[in-house]
Amino acid sequence: MRVRHVKSSTVLVESGETAVLCDPWILDGAFYGAWAHYPPVEFEPEDFNDVDYIYVSHIHPDHCHRETFERLDSEVPVLIHDYNWDFLRHNVEAAGFDVRELPHDERIHLGDDLSVNVLASDDCDPAVCGNHFACPWMAEDASTQGIDGSTQIDSMAVFDDGEHTVLNLNDCRWPMSQHAAGRVKEQYGEIDLAMLQYTFAGGYPQGRIDYSHEKLLAEREDRRLQSLENAVGFLELLEPDYYMPFAGSYTLAGDLADLNEYVARSTRSEARDYFEDDERVADGSECILLNSGEWFDVATGEQSAPFSPVDQEQRREYIETELADREFTYESDPMPTLESFEEYVPTAYENFDAKRRGIGFESETEVLLSLVDDHYMRFTADGGGHEIVDGLPDRTDRRRVRMEMDPRLTLRILKGPRYAHFNNAYIGSHLGFSIEPDVYERSLFYSMSFLHA
Repeated sequence: MRVRHVKSSTVLVESGETAVLCDPWILDGAFYGAWAHYPPVEFEPEDFNDVDYIYVSHIHPDHCHRETFERLDSEVPVLIHDYNWDFLRHNVEAAGFDVRELPHDERIHLGDDLSVNVLASDDCDPAVCGNHFACPWMAEDASTQGIDGSTQIDSMAVFDDGEHTVLNLNDCRWPMSQHAAGRVKEQYGEIDLAMLQYTFAGGYPQGRIDYSHEKLLAEREDRRLQSLENAVGFLELLEPDYYMPFAGSYTLAGDLADLNEYVARSTRSEARDYFEDDERVADGSECILLNSGEWFDVATGEQSAPFSPVDQEQRREYIETELADREFTYESDPMPTLESFEEYVPTAYENFDAKRRGIGFESETEVLLSLVDDHYMRFTADGGGHEIVDGLPDRTDRRRVRMEMDPRLTLRILKGPRYAHFNNAYIGSHLGFSIEPDVYERSLFYSMSFLHA
């Protein structure tokens, strides 16, 4: 069994004549044009039209990239976890593909000696996710909420050929996915290769518009080390023969290019050094680093070519000369009028408020979301309604979260997920935000994903 690395979390798992393409993001431009690859990917989507299956772990566009899917062969069946909600299935089907939903923790034969077993990142236990994200409505009484199955959007996949086992953890996070990973270890015993995220993909800290340069650098370093330490948790639990840091690697393009210095990312060489330093990982585990297009043979431990680290000076030059000039998908939209927002704001607020009530969240925090021409949507998460105001209101004694985005993207989000989604805008670093005082409310940001008509 071989694993060929394409880019980020995109890998090809091969056994005999059977091949599975995992999480295809090959073309630049994920997250509304913000995310790009470096070094540039030399493959085209059509290069993988002869695979037997495509596995998609979850819905985020660096794993399920619509533009990449549009150039893949739609005759190839797509494997996903049988989630409680059908967002992922609907998105893949909209691209013209047949979707095969796999039951949680059930080994499925694919072809030759290759089998796959897909597990939800929360082990299909709502309490696991609820405890991790501090959602008492989920952790304490999920059954009364009508929840049966996974409440998360991530999954992990176990590939085996009867002798060797590869665990693809992609974006599964520690400690929430400890239960599912432990189940894999218990069932399969020896893990030959574990592929896991080693860096953080999200809008923090680079999205903070109230942090100084020094504060952004300090938060970047804290988050970078936290991500590496989370990966150590998996490695200590799984004790794989080999492990490969991958997933979550990207470079910001367009007007966001200047934020790259604040993104909480490690190079893969830095990740390897961290894992090997001070015996953080057991001596029996060996780190595997692959350049794009290279493969690793799980049975023999053979690698097709030595790893060549990225030249950081060349990367900076590429950002300045190539990526910084790119446009985002929404920048071709006409600049909206205030009347355009007034059409969608009332229904969007009602959906936001319904979601925050549904999860049992209430807060007096004042949210100010930028619209256009210095107008803001002003609302709270305690049922107090909403209003559109001209300019930033004077500060009160309430906590304030201010959110700034390009009006064209804000309007797309308010119109609905078909056009854009708040969470993708946040992960893509399109959202600039401040929090005063600086206390992050996870449930508020979760409820913001339902602020749409």
